[in-house]
Amino acid sequence: MPSPPESLRTANRRAHYYLGLYFLFFLWLFAFTGLLLNHSWAFAEFWPNRQVSKFDQPVTNPASADQLARAHDLMRQLGLHGEVEWTAASASSPAFSFRLVRPGLSWQVTLDEAATRATVEQTQFNAWGVLRLLHTFTGVRANDVRNQRDWLPTVLWALAMDALALGLIAMVLSGVYLWLCLPAKRLPGALALAAGSVLCALLLSGLRWLS
Repeated sequence: MPSPPESLRTANRRAHYYLGLYFLFFLWLFAFTGLLLNHSWAFAEFWPNRQVSKFDQPVTNPASADQLARAHDLMRQLGLHGEVEWTAASASSPAFSFRLVRPGLSWQVTLDEAATRATVEQTQFNAWGVLRLLHTFTGVRANDVRNQRDWLPTVLWALAMDALALGLIAMVLSGVYLWLCLPAKRLPGALALAAGSVLCALLLSGLRWLS
């Protein structure tokens, strides 16, 4: 294999460690929250420690026929901000209702159009609940066209996660290139690559077999 130009190797090496430093805290965040999701550690309990409160407030019935526009109208009147979520319960309920979510807080909003009042149930989570939500906070759901990202922080968070995924792909490719540029490391690197590939294939085939 011919040796690549020194300028290309230098640029690749710099890209590799600068990407690693840039995404360092994102990677730590997802690694730590992944551990929290994977284990029921007592110190990280958040659901039993949630705080639930309820209030109602007179409102003006939204004039729009569009569901999202009506939700935004009620949010403005109630002074709430977050990502609107349409649940199965809200779809089957005769009253207009929706859930509003942001890291650490969620609200269930139900409108009584006859009484022109909105009932709001607020659930507040501790710091562990915030961390868990950050791992899965996307604003969309698979095979559910009703839920779309409609809050700017959700859009920015999703873009940051896309950037992290692309950055990891770039880091892996640059790492492979760095490995290929070191002839003395090709055999142990190939063994490590083969071992990881075999283990991944075994896990995937085992999960498929169990399902």
